Parts: sequence; structure tokens; C-alpha cells
Amino acid sequence: MTNLKISNTLTRTKELFKPIDSKNITMYACGPTVYDSPHVGNARSLVIFDLLFRVLKKLYGEKNVTYVRNITDIDDKIIDIAKEKKLQIDQVTTNITKEFHLACNLLNCLKPTFEPKATEHVNEMIKMTESLIKKGFAYVNEDHVYFAISTYKNYGKLSNKKPNDLKAGKRVEISNLKKNPLDFVLWKPSEENDPGWNSPWGRGRPGWHLECSVMSEKYLGKIFDIHGGGLDLIFPHHENEIAQTCCNNSNEKMANYWVHNGFLNMGKEKMSKSLGNIISINSAIEEYNGQVVRLALLSSHYRQPLDWNKDLLEQQKKTLNKWYSLYQDQIYLEKSNDCFDYLLDDLNTPGYISKLHELYNDASKGDENKKNSFNNACRLIGIFNENEIKWNKYKKKSVKLTEKSIMVKINERLVAREKGDFELADKIRNELDQEGVLIEDKKNKTEWKYK
Repeated sequence: MTNLKISNTLTRTKELFKPIDSKNITMYACGPTVYDSPHVGNARSLVIFDLLFRVLKKLYGEKNVTYVRNITDIDDKIIDIAKEKKLQIDQVTTNITKEFHLACNLLNCLKPTFEPKATEHVNEMIKMTESLIKKGFAYVNEDHVYFAISTYKNYGKLSNKKPNDLKAGKRVEISNLKKNPLDFVLWKPSEENDPGWNSPWGRGRPGWHLECSVMSEKYLGKIFDIHGGGLDLIFPHHENEIAQTCCNNSNEKMANYWVHNGFLNMGKEKMSKSLGNIISINSAIEEYNGQVVRLALLSSHYRQPLDWNKDLLEQQKKTLNKWYSLYQDQIYLEKSNDCFDYLLDDLNTPGYISKLHELYNDASKGDENKKNSFNNACRLIGIFNENEIKWNKYKKKSVKLTEKSIMVKINERLVAREKGDFELADKIRNELDQEGVLIEDKKNKTEWKYK
């Protein structure tokens, strides 16, 4: 048994992680709906569950963790955007899936064990829908199939709300075909030119919630260890997954631990496509670097909101510039490091990063063992995935000032110092520092270098 603790949304407590089978840890995280470019709000979930995957592999063994992250490639949003852009559905899904995979690579996210697509599992979804109807948990109305939430006694337990307090609206489709406004669709008819599959209820397509229930069960079993996603998925998506899965399998649980990451904010508002305040992952990485973006996403505890801004990114860039001075290509692997206990405490990344700063200071004194420990600790959270040469190329590319303009600034500072205007001299030094240029005064000259 390990001492990993995880905050469980289902129980609203931080619990000691006890796997069903220590030789096969099972985790499912909701992946993207591939209709538009993934944004940095999506990246937070990607990076957090990648980190948890890394921690579990370190604890239980490289080959003893099964991580499933799905791709939703059939959805009303995909159909709508394909019509808007006058593209075929598969053109949209293929392009956005490629963009998503590129973002994963740039963020240094490990490949999941399985990455199933919804369109590859429609037959299983039809079978589950048939089963739910047969068992009395679902009903058919005008070629639609709905799950009746009144048939599941624990509905609302995950979101900690009673059904009477929940409302249909933005995230729950309103329809007069439902017996209860909160009943959710398992199957719906497709228009002639829209994607569709033949079923006992006519040509149609599955509901969103059904997809994850089918794919998680296929690859992980009827009850598995961890189910994850963003806070916005608790209701209705995860609530509905639990209801249909538990009813179909006559189980009390679908997953033992439900883990949800907090929102990414722009100013005081959640980053979301509906609000139009998004920054795509790839554009953020183009401006900075995948490691900078990753470290920024890990800088706050995953359950807390994180405000996304330039100051945050600049600080992470400055940190990595400093840390890369101790980068090593060749390292020996350690079974543990001085920071790891922080990750065991509900993925406490702020504590881990604070300890990394301490390790850096110790390693800077020249001890090779401490340098090795520092490098191991960086790699564990998914940074130091580029060698020092590549990092320095990025660092120089990101510096806006040319060598000529740097020398102009240094000469202006020297003149200011000669005149006794030390306030102006300090201001110029700070400006250079903000641009990634470090200056050092020596006897009769000033030397500089990129940080």
C-alpha cells in the first residue's frame, strides 16, 4: 500500500488511495470533443491527469497502470461547425484531433494506454441503450431514447445536489419529449445529411454521456479506480455517466475516486469558448514554450482556480531559464526524490515546485548527486524534456532585444552611473532583466548574457 492521497469529489474528502488491483491501476479521463482548437483551459486537465499518470506509474510500475482518455468525434457541436465551415465531418474531426495530439506532444504529455474514439464504439452504445430500456431505466419517445433519472436513487450524489434542486437549461437539453426535464438522451434521430447509425429506434446517433460509460467499461471494467475531468463535467456529464452505468450493471459505483481540476480564468471569468475569452494551446506555446506553459499550469494546486496572465508565464520562463543552468543529459534514475511526498499529498504541485527551488539552490553548489536529484525531480513532473541546446535556442529567440540594442542600453546605463543618476541606471537594469538579459558589472566594464 502506498501513501498517495487523492481528493474524491464523490465523498468530498481527501482519501488514501486503495486500488482495486495494485498490478493494474485503472484511470479514465474525459478527452476532447474535436470540433475546435483546444485551449489552455483544456490543457489544464490534460497536464493534471498526465501528472497523475506519471505518479501512479512511479508508485506501481511502468506497465501496471492503464490510462484511458477518449476522443468524442460525434457531437452536435461538430455537426454545427462542419455545416458552418462547409466541411465534411471527418475533415473537422481529423484536423482538430491532429491539432490536439500536437498540443499533447508540445506539453510533453505521455500517450495514454488507450485513446478510443466514440465513433468506433457505437454498436456497444446501442447494446447498452437496449439493456437500459429492457431493465426499465430508459424509455422511447418519437425515436428518442431517454434515461429516466427517477429510476436511480443516488442521482445528484456526485454534484451533492438533490434532483429537485437541479435545473434543465444550458447544459441539459430542454425537450417536451421528456417525462422529467432532467432526463437525458441516450439516443437521438439524425437528419438525412447528418452522421447516423441504424438502430432499433431508427437511424440516429448516441448521446454524449453514453459514450464515456461504454468506453470506460470496455477498457477498464465495470468498476475502476479513478475517473477524472474538469469541474464543469461534474454535472451533468459525470452525474449521468454514473446513473446509466450503475443502473445497467446493478452496481453501487462506477469508479472509486472522482478527481476534478479547477477552472482556468482570464481575469475573473472562466476561460471558455462560449465566453470567447480563450487562448489556444498552440498559440500559447508558440509565444512561450511547451515547458513554460506546463509549469504555469502546475504552479497552482489543481483543485484551485488558476488566473492565466502574462506575468504568470514570464515568471515560469524566468524559473526555467535559471533551472536549465543545471540541466544534465545523462542522469541515473532514483527510486524517490526529496520532493515526491508533496505529489503524494493530493498532487501538491506548489509545494513540489517550492522544494524544487530549494533543490536548485543546493545543487548549484556543485554536488553532482544533488544535480542528478534535481534533474530527476524536474523530469518527474514533465519538464526538462528538451536538452540545453534546444532550450537556449528558445531562450535567445524569445529575447526581443538585439545585441546592438542591448549594448545601447548598457551604454545609456553607464552614462547614467557616471552622472550619478543611479535611479535611471537601476531602471535600465530592470528593463533588461525583464527582457531576459542579465548584466554584471566588473571593474571597468559591464558584461551581459541571456538568462
